[in-house]
Amino acid sequence: MTVRHFLSLMDCSQAELTSLLKRGIELKDLHRQGVVYEPLKNRVLGMIFEKASTRTRVSFEAGMIQLGGQAIFLSPRDTQLGRGEPVEDSARVLSRMCDAIMIRTFAHSTLETFATHSQVPVINGLSDDLHPCQLLADMQTFLEHRGSIKGKTVAWIGDGNNMCNTYIQAAMQFDFQLRVACPEGYEPDQAWLDRAGDRVTLLRDPREAVAGAHLVCTDVFASMGQEDEAQERLRVFTPYQVTRAMLDQADPEVLFMHCLPAHRGEEVSHDLLDDPRSVVWDQAENRLHAQKALVEFLLVE
Repeated sequence: MTVRHFLSLMDCSQAELTSLLKRGIELKDLHRQGVVYEPLKNRVLGMIFEKASTRTRVSFEAGMIQLGGQAIFLSPRDTQLGRGEPVEDSARVLSRMCDAIMIRTFAHSTLETFATHSQVPVINGLSDDLHPCQLLADMQTFLEHRGSIKGKTVAWIGDGNNMCNTYIQAAMQFDFQLRVACPEGYEPDQAWLDRAGDRVTLLRDPREAVAGAHLVCTDVFASMGQEDEAQERLRVFTPYQVTRAMLDQADPEVLFMHCLPAHRGEEVSHDLLDDPRSVVWDQAENRLHAQKALVEFLLVE
């Protein structure tokens, strides 16, 4: 039997992704109604964290519990991976003990190697290249608030990082136009730009990117592992701070998203997260429900 992994949005068809979003909304409604739904009884999710996280850990752990299963948190101190065991060997062992593995790591190649040697589904909880679970939550949030994102315009403001790369994939999979505004030298992965073609427009002026947009997104200027670049990045990215005035240039029905944690006063103005156009708290909550839909899709036949 072929094992399905979720390392990238490209690992699912457009129809499967749309189904995942709708299922996430259904599972969210069931949870709010207090309905007990436990299809994953006696199933275990192993969670390997090379990078720390609040939302990723809590959403996967709470989600597994709500679906009747369990999750095991493994930090670098808790596994032999942190002591030099080959990724291939860890994959062979852990996939015999767990029903699925979620990995939050640095190099995307770690995920690919692990998945190649795993007997069970491997989920990308974040890599330096991509963050597909966050995009499921983002797309579910837009669907809840505004309906289908097909044909809409999305503006990404700031660093061409893993989130930006994944928004490029989302533009292809969910059929929207993406404008990326970033400083020179901080562009997203050229391979994904090439693959997306005219679906993605690369700009330098954030106001040009935001003009008429239906969704505006950003992220921190310095991601985890880039702390030594923080001061230089702050200098370079200051013109890319998203403010209420900038959102005023967007579509009247615009939504603002940020994958969090946010540095108020840096990539966003101090008041932006509290603006009525901001849906960051719904977006954060939807990590839970979108990932429950994903794990159910991977594990329930």
